[in-house]
Amino acid sequence: SVLSRYENQITILSDYLEEFPETDEPVWILGRQHHLKADKSKLLLDISGRLWFTYRRKFSPIGGTGPSSDAGWGCMLRCGQMMLAQALICRHLGRDWQWEKHKKQPEEYHRILRCFLDRKDCCYSIHQMAQMGVGEGKSIGEWFGPNTVAQVLKKLALFDEWNSLAVYVSMDNTVVIEDIKKMCWSPPQSSSAAHSSTHLHRSAFGRNKNTAGFCAGWKPLLLIIPLRLGINHINPVYIDAFKECFKMPQSLGALGGKPNNAYYFIGFLGNELIYLDPHTTQSFVDSEENGTVDDQSFHCQQAPHRMKIMNLDPSVALGFFCKEECDFDNWCSLVQK
Repeated sequence: SVLSRYENQITILSDYLEEFPETDEPVWILGRQHHLKADKSKLLLDISGRLWFTYRRKFSPIGGTGPSSDAGWGCMLRCGQMMLAQALICRHLGRDWQWEKHKKQPEEYHRILRCFLDRKDCCYSIHQMAQMGVGEGKSIGEWFGPNTVAQVLKKLALFDEWNSLAVYVSMDNTVVIEDIKKMCWSPPQSSSAAHSSTHLHRSAFGRNKNTAGFCAGWKPLLLIIPLRLGINHINPVYIDAFKECFKMPQSLGALGGKPNNAYYFIGFLGNELIYLDPHTTQSFVDSEENGTVDDQSFHCQQAPHRMKIMNLDPSVALGFFCKEECDFDNWCSLVQK
């Protein structure tokens, strides 16, 4: 039975790989290089380890009377959740952390996942994002663009003490270094409420290796850069620079897609982008009594999708995560190069 189980596993993996061509070209996934011929299984583990958020149905109605599914309109919100979730994984677990099916995961992982459950009391839920979008001129159930999602995440992050992220959304294709440094070095809130809850989180999670980092200092940075890479179609002059962004160790990929069809781009092979697709409708999943989440449906375990870069809509948003100031300084020098 062990042997047949092993054979089944091999067949599943080989089905999974059929879509990748046999090539010597490297595959880049969020700042990590993989070689198809040498370590396909590592590449697949890296892709299936990303948190995958899709349309869901049967959650409590948004705003009490609104939709109870985001099918057809929530794809860009789900992509924004995926980019943010990747930043939180890098913040608490590190870029090299790997998810494996049926393997016990650290408490921080479940806590990250709980931030995104489809409930109005979860800080980055579809409920919170849709309602925060109203302030950006989007009614609930309306499709968002990459820039709107970035603005919504920036606002929601202000209420999230545990992750304590500084979110900077660049305007007019410009990143102002002084503004970012000022924002990331701002002293912690002095209100007693902030202190007591920080203390709570610290005692619960501070035991693990440097995961909390609540003392005054550099606030981990989520940098989102909305760009327009052409007028109606992507201008080929941008392609090489766009691909370079996926090679940076700070890369969180890109939000984009085609008109009214959003994807979360995590890497590339040659002139094809590799992406996670939120256009699958799954049932609402809640956390269990012990706080863990049945996470099977939050990881895409099929072959990843690919599309030619030239088919991309020119409106995109790049994401980067800088846990320490030196990561940001390094990012600045890579961009100048």
